[in-house]
Amino acid sequence: MITSGARTHCIIYGMDGARERFPVAEPSREPPAPSGPPPATAEEVELEEALQAALEGDEAAFRSLYRDVQPRLLRYLRAMVGADADDVASDAWLQIARDLRTFQGDYDRFRGWTTRIARNRAIDHLRKAGRRPGVSLPVEELPEPISVRDTETDALERLSTEQAVALIAGLPRDQAEAVLLRVVVGLDAKEAGRVLGKRAGSVRTAAYRGLRRLAQTLDERPNGSPREGGSEGGR
Repeated sequence: MITSGARTHCIIYGMDGARERFPVAEPSREPPAPSGPPPATAEEVELEEALQAALEGDEAAFRSLYRDVQPRLLRYLRAMVGADADDVASDAWLQIARDLRTFQGDYDRFRGWTTRIARNRAIDHLRKAGRRPGVSLPVEELPEPISVRDTETDALERLSTEQAVALIAGLPRDQAEAVLLRVVVGLDAKEAGRVLGKRAGSVRTAAYRGLRRLAQTLDERPNGSPREGGSEGGR
C-alpha cells in the first residue's frame, strides 16, 4: 500500500513479478448521520415532567395532561359515537383518574393508554345502545393540518383536511381506525397497535392502505373533490 499525491494505491505482484497498482477508495470524511429519535422538544419535556408529577398526585399536573390529550381524544370519540362523545369522554377520564396510579410508562405510552380506555368506553356505550362501532367524522372535527411521521406521509400530504375527512368514513373499518389513531389522535404505530390489540406493522400497513385509498379516490374525481353523499365503506 502506497500513497501517491492525494490517492492511496494498493500494489499487487503477479506470478511473473509484474506490479499493478489499483486505487483504493478513501473512506468518507463526512460526519456520520445522527441515529436514534430526534431530541425532545421543550413541550415534550414539559409534558413528561407533568406526567411524572401527576403520578405523584399533583392535580395541577394532571389538568395539564388533560388539556393536552382531551381535544384529540374528543375528536376520536366523536368519530366513534357521534353526539355522545362528551359523555363517553367524561366516563373515560373518570377511569383514567381512578387508574392513574397503576400506569407505567412515558408520555407517548400515556396517550395510547388514555385512548385505549376511551375506545373501550365507546365500544361499551355502542353495545348498550345496540349500535355497531363505526367511523363517521364531521369535517370540522379533524385537526389542521393533518400530518403523520411515518411511511404514509407522502400519501397524506396530497390530501387536504376536508377532502380526507369526507372520505375516511368510506374506508374499511380497520383502515379507518388506523388512520384516525395515527392522524386524529397522533399516536405512533406502536401505541396505535396497543390500542387496537394489533402489531405495529399491521396498523402501519392499514393506515398506509387507507391513506393511499383516499389519495387514489381523489385522483379519480374531478378537481380532486369528494362527491356529495358518498357511499359508506365496509365496516
